[in-house]
Amino acid sequence: MSDVRLTRHGHHDLADIRQTLLDVHADAYADQMEDEFNQRFEWFVDHWGGNPEFACVIAHDGDQPIGFAYGAPSNPGREWWRESLDTAPDPSSTFAVSELMIRTKWRKTGIAQRLHEALLTDRDEALAVLLVDTTHPRVQALYETWQYRKVGERRPFADSPLYAVMLRDLRD
Repeated sequence: MSDVRLTRHGHHDLADIRQTLLDVHADAYADQMEDEFNQRFEWFVDHWGGNPEFACVIAHDGDQPIGFAYGAPSNPGREWWRESLDTAPDPSSTFAVSELMIRTKWRKTGIAQRLHEALLTDRDEALAVLLVDTTHPRVQALYETWQYRKVGERRPFADSPLYAVMLRDLRD
């Protein structure tokens, strides 16, 4: 996997990378595409990619895109993880990791962590937040090895899974 290369992208690149993100998602979730929530992935790409501070890292094995991670800073004072804590950390600027996706063939190779760390490298925010489906405890445990801690649970949409809200200090 040493020949895997990572490329960085921003809001201005969305038109060029959008189809790549959709293709990786369609492959990674091929067995779950009948689920209405997964069918809305295109909306999520446009929503997050529409943020002027959108950041994305794509992994390529040769010319083939094999995974990606993306997100954007949360609006100060409106971070949705706040509902899970009585007292917010200070400072509380937050980068929301929206998606981390790897095609099946490349899972369990370390690519996910490489993408994740590349996405968070050089961020100015104090915290990172992400959601993990509560029916995937091994994924939650993996994020805990990446210094995240579960602070609560949330269902952001009526048809979405129940997610564990996980927070990580980026200042360590």
